[in-house]
Amino acid sequence: MHRVGSAGNTSNSSRPRKEKRLTYVLNDADDTKHSAGVNCLAVLKSLGADGCDYLFTGSRDGTLKRWALMEDAATCSTTFESHVDWVNDAVLAGDNTLVSCSSDTTLKTWNCLTDGTCTRTLRQHTDYVTCLAAADKNSNIVASGGLGGEVFVWDLESALVPLSKSSDAMEEDSPNGISGSGNSLPITSLRTISSSNCISTHTNQSNGYVPIAAKGHKESVYALAMSDSGTLLVSGGTEKVVRVWDPRTGSKTMKLRGHTDNIRTLLLDSTGRLCLSGSSDSMIRLWDLGQQRCVHSYAVHTDSVWTLASTPTFSHVYSGGRDLSLYLTDLATRESLLLCTGEHPILQLALQDDNIWVATTDSSINRWPAEGRNPQKVFQRGGSFLAGNLSFSRAKISLEGSTPVPVYKEPTLVIPGTPGIVQHEILNNRRNVLTKDTFGSVKLWEISRGIVIENYGKVSFEEKKEELFEMVSIPAWFTVDTRLGSLSIHLDTPQCFSAEMYSTDLNIVGKPEDDKVNLARETLKGLLAHWLAKRKQRFGFQASANGDVSSGKDISHRSLTHSRIEVDFNAENDAMVYPPFEFSTVFPPSIITEGSHGGPWRKKITDLDGTEDEKDFPFWCLDCVLNNRLPQEKIPSAAFICIHVKAQLSRS
Repeated sequence: MHRVGSAGNTSNSSRPRKEKRLTYVLNDADDTKHSAGVNCLAVLKSLGADGCDYLFTGSRDGTLKRWALMEDAATCSTTFESHVDWVNDAVLAGDNTLVSCSSDTTLKTWNCLTDGTCTRTLRQHTDYVTCLAAADKNSNIVASGGLGGEVFVWDLESALVPLSKSSDAMEEDSPNGISGSGNSLPITSLRTISSSNCISTHTNQSNGYVPIAAKGHKESVYALAMSDSGTLLVSGGTEKVVRVWDPRTGSKTMKLRGHTDNIRTLLLDSTGRLCLSGSSDSMIRLWDLGQQRCVHSYAVHTDSVWTLASTPTFSHVYSGGRDLSLYLTDLATRESLLLCTGEHPILQLALQDDNIWVATTDSSINRWPAEGRNPQKVFQRGGSFLAGNLSFSRAKISLEGSTPVPVYKEPTLVIPGTPGIVQHEILNNRRNVLTKDTFGSVKLWEISRGIVIENYGKVSFEEKKEELFEMVSIPAWFTVDTRLGSLSIHLDTPQCFSAEMYSTDLNIVGKPEDDKVNLARETLKGLLAHWLAKRKQRFGFQASANGDVSSGKDISHRSLTHSRIEVDFNAENDAMVYPPFEFSTVFPPSIITEGSHGGPWRKKITDLDGTEDEKDFPFWCLDCVLNNRLPQEKIPSAAFICIHVKAQLSRS
């Protein structure tokens, strides 16, 4: 599985420190659409009579989006971009705070009604953070769980220590990595549910915070739920048991057994007495926590149950999962209805009055009728069946061909996404990448400009790859992955500086034909052109990388105490961005990287404001852009390899 790279060798090990990577993520479509599967949903009800409801979505493309909901339309009003890997879950804490978690091991908080700025990053998990839970009537409390077997309970409004220092200084003082957005934000307190059944509150003290490594689960956690008051927490995962906790004291009150596979989803009623669980064993179970036992089992699905949503009275449950189907079940009578089926596994559900939003492994989101306020109206249509209590019963019915007929054929509203990239090939010229998306469209990208230069439509990927083959050899100066549904181009030093081409081969006008052009250096200049322009506006034309303004050429002779980089104006600093390396401002790429402090971050190149420095960017990246310096001593002597075999053959 993909994992976010470490910030470097921070221990006392003598192992060489790995240089930090710079990644840029390309897109050629409307930024108001997701480009990968949607993992999570959250609905914020209107606070006023004239206001509209909002839907928040978190995607495998690493972003969250806010949608203003109307009767027959949904408009994307904000994109929340800061996570550097899949967004796995999101919950609303109060009326204006959105909390998200990611495979990048962080939680992030956002003011959900503003322009999408991340207000706080919480770093405590050691592995992917998979799930969150919030207390509806106590907006301070949010719980998080992940693959590391850890469960943390966060008090979002403790404000025990004000964030009086800059975020980078706080990162140095806080090994747990609680960092703000650069504003004077309060530091949160942290409660850790540990296997010793005690809950410890930690704050950032002047001597630095040292978290306690404690885990409540022996294995991965995939599901959490919390009572409205925040007095009860349930968790589940690959251990196949439901654990029940009192988050106020940390005491583990009970362990419920019954499922035979991974527990993927949990729900609690408003009182905290009843609990619903869905599992990869295809079963839904209803637990009475007062009696500490399972009171009902529902064999509705034919495959893993991944998500549940209940009516406000907890009388009916909507369920979806790997079998592509959405069911409605009456918990008392055991009657079930197949509401709809789709083409993709269902990842999460969110009720909005009489509608239900369905997120799947596809980038689109669908709204279906649900009659959430009076679900019995759906049963009056007929077609219901009695849910069995053994998992094989539904599977047996399915095999016999007597599967239920869905009540609804089409969703009432579709929020379209863009097709994600599922296949790619780096061509021999090392500037073009051929891709195929989920719609079957084959496109040719020029990665040094971040644009699609040819859309071939639905053609054979393999045949097109053979057609574009060139007998040319250029060093591999970048790597690619499509985990986020888009092309992610990775630059690692010093390998990225190993490829050069003659300016004439790049059709650069006004530059001597035999000049060698380093592909990575020019690409970096193109990516950071907006940042450099903003930096000149903010600090003046001659500004060092830490923001100190200087005049004349003496800047290169000064000894700066706060920065390792300064612009070398005595050297020939070729700041011009050549046309083959100009990136689009209509569909600007996003940068994913990290500097000396603060951990990985993500931002569009047009959103860089010029204040970023070596605390945010890798040193080698800034040294290249500001000083035209390359780590030449690390580049192989045969770095410039560009053999046009085809041309040689034509001469012979």
